Amino acid sequence: MSETIQVVLSKSPVELYKILKFEGIATSGAEAKMMVEQGMVSVNNETETRKRRKIIAGDKIQIDDIYLIISD
Repeated sequence: MSETIQVVLSKSPVELYKILKFEGIATSGAEAKMMVEQGMVSVNNETETRKRRKIIAGDKIQIDDIYLIISD
């Protein structure tokens, strides 16, 4: 069963690994970076391996069956 989470950015852009950490997808920044490095994360339907990828409103992040919709 998939889960969709609406993420509202207070400032933009935000680094990808920070969103994973702050939204509780990863338990720490180190775990979030590892998830990205291992190709477990997609941004806008493309596998993303840059942990510091700048995320802005309109981006969609997917980890397994969890979808994060980014807005401002």
